[in-house]
Amino acid sequence: MFAPTTTMRRAADATALIARIAVGIVFIVHGWQKISGGVAGTAEGFGAMGVPMPAAAAALAMVIEFGGGIALVIGALLPVAGVLLAAQMAAAYTVAHVGQPLVSADGGPAFELVLVLGAAALALGFNGGRYAVDRLLPWGRPRAAQEADAAAGSAAR
Repeated sequence: MFAPTTTMRRAADATALIARIAVGIVFIVHGWQKISGGVAGTAEGFGAMGVPMPAAAAALAMVIEFGGGIALVIGALLPVAGVLLAAQMAAAYTVAHVGQPLVSADGGPAFELVLVLGAAALALGFNGGRYAVDRLLPWGRPRAAQEADAAAGSAAR
């Protein structure tokens, strides 16, 4: 049976960290755009797209995108952040992107960004690697102990 080497595990953890930082920054920037526009300004745009309860949706989008992006970058509450960010992207697709092509040949509206961001956030939420704040918190310690036991068992073989 194939057992990953320590070098491979470290490389996987490092690439997960890099991906979390990249995807997290995109969410932070999108959240900051909404925050900069204020709840009223963002709600106005949401209302024009037909979003129900646009002020509440705007405030929620600000918190999820900005806060979830920060959570991805530092690796805190990763499963929660991943699910919330993916749900936010599903909502964005439903409200603003239904009927658009995956990729637009003429640079017009398309839904590839919300698709990729939602999928990446969900994947990184559950596979964010060991270089994360979650590993230092009580819910991350049992997993860390299990991985250490598995590594010790692999080394003994």
